[in-house]
Amino acid sequence: MYAIIETGGFQFRVEPGMKLNIPRLTSEEGESITLGKVMLLADGEEVAVGSPLVEGASVEAQVLEHGRGGKITVFKRKRRKGYEKTRGHRQDYTRIEIKSINRG
Repeated sequence: MYAIIETGGFQFRVEPGMKLNIPRLTSEEGESITLGKVMLLADGEEVAVGSPLVEGASVEAQVLEHGRGGKITVFKRKRRKGYEKTRGHRQDYTRIEIKSINRG
């Protein structure tokens, strides 16, 4: 069984027991959360596609930790003008573990 969920403007394919990094949530570490934006739900040959969401479906997950991703360097330059700018960025994330997928 798997589902496609939407959180933080991104879509993820999730299965029970899976661990993944998603954009930062305000939940505390160790807390259980419910992700309600389920776009697709598949169980063997049965597939439920939402328009845009599957009615009543949800995904239960547990927050494992909060962290920051690797550094990304952003470099801007304009030729012949002497303009160069370097910036760095690190994205915050929340690591979660998928506990169960509910049909609803």
